[in-house]
Amino acid sequence: MGLFRGFVFLLVLCLLHQSNTSFIRLNNNGFEDIIIVIDPSVPEDEKIIEQIEDMVATASTYLFEATEKRFFFKNVSILIPENWKENPQYKRPKHENYKHADVIVAPPTLPGRDEPYTKQFTECGEKGEYIHFTPDLLLGKKQNEYGPPGRLFVHEWAHLRWGVFDEYNEDQPFYGAKSKKIEATRCSTGISGRNRVYKCQGGSCLNRACRIDSTTKLYEKDCQFFPEKVQTEKASIMFMQSIDSVVEFCNEKTHNQEAPSLQNIKCNFRSTWEVISNSEDFKNTTPMVTPPPPPVFSLLKISQRIVCLVLDKSGSMASYDRLNRMNQAAKHFLLQTVENGSWVGMVHFDSTATIVNKLIQIISNDERNTLLARLPTYAQGGTSICSGIKYAFQVIRELHSQLDGSEVVLLTDGEDNTASSCIDEVKQSGAIVHFIALGTAADEAVIEMSKITGGSHLYASDKAQNNGLIDAFGALTSGNTDLSQKSLQLESKGLTLNSNPWMNDTVIIDSTVGKDTFFLITWNSLPPSISLWDPSGTIMENFTVDATSKMAYLSIPGTAKVGTWAYNLQAKATPETLTITVTSRAANSSVPPITVNAKMNKDVNSFPSPMIVYAEILQGYVPVLGANVTAFIESQNGHTEVLELLDNGAGADSFKNDGVYSRYFTAYTENGRYSLKVRAHGGTNTARLRLRPPLNRAAYIPGWVVNGEIEANPPRPEIDEDTQTTLEDFSRTASGGAFVVSQVPSLPLPDQYPPSQITDLDATVHEDEIILTWTAPGDDFDVGKVQYYIIRISGSILDLRDSFNDALQVNTTDLSPKEANSKEIFAFKPENISEENATHVFIAIKSIDKSNLTSKVSNIAQVTLFIPQANPDDIDPTPTPDKSHNSGVNISTLILSVIGSVVIVNFILSTTI
Repeated sequence: MGLFRGFVFLLVLCLLHQSNTSFIRLNNNGFEDIIIVIDPSVPEDEKIIEQIEDMVATASTYLFEATEKRFFFKNVSILIPENWKENPQYKRPKHENYKHADVIVAPPTLPGRDEPYTKQFTECGEKGEYIHFTPDLLLGKKQNEYGPPGRLFVHEWAHLRWGVFDEYNEDQPFYGAKSKKIEATRCSTGISGRNRVYKCQGGSCLNRACRIDSTTKLYEKDCQFFPEKVQTEKASIMFMQSIDSVVEFCNEKTHNQEAPSLQNIKCNFRSTWEVISNSEDFKNTTPMVTPPPPPVFSLLKISQRIVCLVLDKSGSMASYDRLNRMNQAAKHFLLQTVENGSWVGMVHFDSTATIVNKLIQIISNDERNTLLARLPTYAQGGTSICSGIKYAFQVIRELHSQLDGSEVVLLTDGEDNTASSCIDEVKQSGAIVHFIALGTAADEAVIEMSKITGGSHLYASDKAQNNGLIDAFGALTSGNTDLSQKSLQLESKGLTLNSNPWMNDTVIIDSTVGKDTFFLITWNSLPPSISLWDPSGTIMENFTVDATSKMAYLSIPGTAKVGTWAYNLQAKATPETLTITVTSRAANSSVPPITVNAKMNKDVNSFPSPMIVYAEILQGYVPVLGANVTAFIESQNGHTEVLELLDNGAGADSFKNDGVYSRYFTAYTENGRYSLKVRAHGGTNTARLRLRPPLNRAAYIPGWVVNGEIEANPPRPEIDEDTQTTLEDFSRTASGGAFVVSQVPSLPLPDQYPPSQITDLDATVHEDEIILTWTAPGDDFDVGKVQYYIIRISGSILDLRDSFNDALQVNTTDLSPKEANSKEIFAFKPENISEENATHVFIAIKSIDKSNLTSKVSNIAQVTLFIPQANPDDIDPTPTPDKSHNSGVNISTLILSVIGSVVIVNFILSTTI
């Protein structure tokens, strides 16, 4: 496959966690239930396990001292791949699986780039998703470049647990400081070093002083900061924890507010220690008076999947065609979703429970068909959820004495006031309970069961055309199977047909999938006419028609043809509801498929608090950009809200072009359950891979200054960060689970939502004007249009942040706001600035909506009112070529320093500055 030549691809795991899925607990100052998983693609090496244990033990002591004796690591589970050999020390996991991983050990995202990183796509102070370490880093092969693994773990842990950010910036490694000098971006400024150009090629190395870039008036692109090997400065861990003397986080006294670090940008110029000190962890602990105990490790090895279906056949399942729809979804699960090698059993329940099939191992279609024949055929009686669960445990114990890691898939449509009676038994069992709620009355006690056992909570309304039940069952792939074995949903849609009997559309099968491709059609009344053509125009025949369950399905042998498949479905009844679901698996185990994973930021919410939808699109660990991503949020009474998700770094989206697409959701229509479904489509020449290292990674150390001389480390492989590989057409759908909303008032809802905070304020200068650009917020966060903007400027960044309303206001009479997510442009002349000795002008914006609700203060842009001076020891007097071709008269110079960019321009200053 030509698109991915030269890149290492992994048997990748499902990476985007459902909301709040980490099991980490803080208990008496110690972090418990940390899950570290080893990716199945990592070659077997027991030294990796030893090094993980050593890393965590060392990190625990370092963390304890860095947090003023507050925190340490108490117990950790290490999840070992199924393809590693057996060992008597290895136990079977309980709720621990890849979906709940806090740390992933896997090959590098890009070849040769071993920097550890933390997946973060939320705001400052909010928990991250997971930490990624490479085997070479753990084995000590990259210690010179990144420092000891134990210190690295603490750096990444602060990202993961407390939502702080890095205090270096490879995009802006230098800046013009208030001292009117060029400084390296760092915290604290007490970290000493030299700024040099050091490059090696063909056995010879160039070591010279840095030159001034004639455009930026800062050091040239190849200039790097080399820290002194011997230091006395203690901060900061989020800058360069590998320096021996560094044992603290930057605090309010040592924090460098001038530096264009991501910590300043995302955390509103607060130090990392201020953010950590404001966390719930910090508020709920006091310093310890004795040293902490060493961490305790559990070694857990993945084994074959064991799952028991527990299906409700009570009388209420006869309503709304529920029994038949459950059987359709269960058949799809048994035919396509559950993986070969899994053990599957089945229990039915109403007021009592019945074992209808003991566990059998899925080897071929014979076992699948045996289970299909055991699905319930009638509905009657009451509802006893605990009976169904207890019988499922009995089924599993006949194969294994322990329930550890086994799964119960429970579907029910009714409440059961006795369900809470078995919560303790479920909690102690070691089994995982997945809960599929059908309709509006499913029991709350079972939600608690799924939550405490690490299971999924899914929901389907009684509207058949939304395909909710099939989507819910389809989401229940194994949590411990590598991605090449998982069933991926390419299409899921439905339509209620009245006057027009046709449902016609296409499905894209891209080259990363195609194995075990499966088409499923369902109907309510009569079998429709079905026509399906492959990309070459050949019609596909031999659909299996199951008239009793009102479904037809076709499995494509071998690998399905790449391209656009077309289908025509003609209803034979009026009205009629038709649905189509298409699933497939990876075509090649060495080339990871494109995946979509979706979630809400919360499982439980109350009005008027907003929610955020997230969808992450990846190939392997590499983000996919430029896709069209749509979220469908359905209430329990069937109302569907449609949202376009964006990866634009504005509104709910924290980082532009990171492959995570986001949007606020505030359109509540009722109390109760809502379900999330996401559809992603990549068109030719629009979707592309982002081939650059991830954000929130530990700093690479180019070398050290030892006795005044540079001792260089091996260079990293150079990556052109502008390189993007265009993808072929693809389509995916994914279920994002269910969430519950309460305290929603009667419609229409009151206006309680202000415009979202502007987070991408940027600036350039043209002649005597500053030109601002930003993404327009909306009347309600990122929907609609604001009424007006307030722009203010100040000579003090803290005054602008903390006393925005007292700062000098810019005249915005001519500024007419645009619709949300449009690009705004506004120019003004910086006049009447009165601060004496001001070295910078800082700029920020607030937005006001029609109800006079006001946004938070935007990110702060800054204009530097001087040409920064280089350190004489660092400077090469030879200037870099002037690429600006600007022949204008230079009276003075401003450096415009904004998030993500530094621009220096010729500028005629107002006499008031």
